[in-house]
Amino acid sequence: MSRTADTPAPVRITFDGRDYDARPGESLAAALLRAGVPATTQRHAPGPARGAFCWMGWCQECRVRHRGRWVEACRLTVYDGLTAEARRAADVR
Repeated sequence: MSRTADTPAPVRITFDGRDYDARPGESLAAALLRAGVPATTQRHAPGPARGAFCWMGWCQECRVRHRGRWVEACRLTVYDGLTAEARRAADVR
C-alpha cells in the first residue's frame, strides 16, 4: 500500500502575504519551517530573526499575529485558510 494514498490533502495557509501548503494537524511553526521559512519574529536589536526554539510555547520566540492576537506558531494548529503575520521589531517590547 502506498503512503501517498493515506496522506490527507494539504491545507492552504498564508503567512506574511505568501501562500503555503501545510499538512493537516501540524503546527504553523512546523509548516513554515518545512516550507523554508524558519523565522517568524524580527528582533528589536541587531542580529538574526527568530523562530521556533522550544517547540512548546514556553520561549515565545515564534509569536505571530493571528486573528488580531499574538500567539505562538508552535502551538497554533494549521487549518485551511489560516492567515498570520510575522512579529516585527516595532512589535517587540
